[in-house]
Amino acid sequence: MSVRGARSTLAPMFATTDIHRRLEELESERMLASLIGLSADAVYTADLHIEIDATRDAYVGAAVTEIATLRAELSGPLYG
Repeated sequence: MSVRGARSTLAPMFATTDIHRRLEELESERMLASLIGLSADAVYTADLHIEIDATRDAYVGAAVTEIATLRAELSGPLYG
């Protein structure tokens, strides 16, 4: 996350696909904002970037956890 203390609108237990969908929505919002001239609004842009960063962090964390869980289910616990 690029800014400390940023709030995320994501609930703690969303599925990875839900988080990815939200990230795509935020990226679309950023592109639309640029097209209609909202990119000049510094407060709006900063808030949107914070939300994108927080959502991307949540997505990466959820994806890594999902991969690790699948690996553990397929291979069992690691020793050593």
